[in-house]
Amino acid sequence: MFKFFSLSNTFIWIEKLTKFISSIFFILLIVALSFALILSPPDYLQGDSVRIMYVHVPAAWIGLASFSTIALLSLANFIFKIKNIKLITKSIAPIGLMFTCLAIVTGAIWGQPTWGTWWAWDARITSMLVLSLFYIGFILANKLIAQEDKADRVSSLIAIFGFINVPIIKYSVDWWNTLHQPASIKLTGTSTIHSSMLMPLFLMFFVLLLYCALIFLMKYKTEIIRIKKKNLKRL
Repeated sequence: MFKFFSLSNTFIWIEKLTKFISSIFFILLIVALSFALILSPPDYLQGDSVRIMYVHVPAAWIGLASFSTIALLSLANFIFKIKNIKLITKSIAPIGLMFTCLAIVTGAIWGQPTWGTWWAWDARITSMLVLSLFYIGFILANKLIAQEDKADRVSSLIAIFGFINVPIIKYSVDWWNTLHQPASIKLTGTSTIHSSMLMPLFLMFFVLLLYCALIFLMKYKTEIIRIKKKNLKRL
């Protein structure tokens, strides 16, 4: 089992997965964009500006899911000191930061015609901005701290502490009076978004997840190469 999960075998699986995802990604992207930009109807109040949702919402979901994954894996790494876990979290962090920033930017673009302003210190928006700062802190800790063990500890603590912000983002629209609308998609209740918009939304989410997988695999591959070069230098 340990041989199966070795860095060499992982490298082989990365190559196979990258080729497979690349072979289907652009076809699915065209399909998803066709539904999001052409086939889905405009909103009866917001008009075509609602189409920003098809990027904004999946980007926010990915930003939150990525940091949650980093926090949980960092907790495991903090306890068990598993090197592969650290490589995974370092590979996920830039992706999570990118999509968190994308969610903030598209939210501002969407907010201008909807609320009449590009930015408001709304609870949801502010907590998403705080999330981006935790991402930056995690990445900088790994970049700037020379001692690897110390960098692992500091970045793990940042991720674990930052995880407190995730439920704040999720429930901010329920806990405070905010400009941001409540959740339209509910797992335990009835969703308020029409199926003609829901399907394009999930299609875009799936395509962006595939994009995340591609970027993650390439970044993880780079981290494996870096570790191998470091080990060769020691020899």
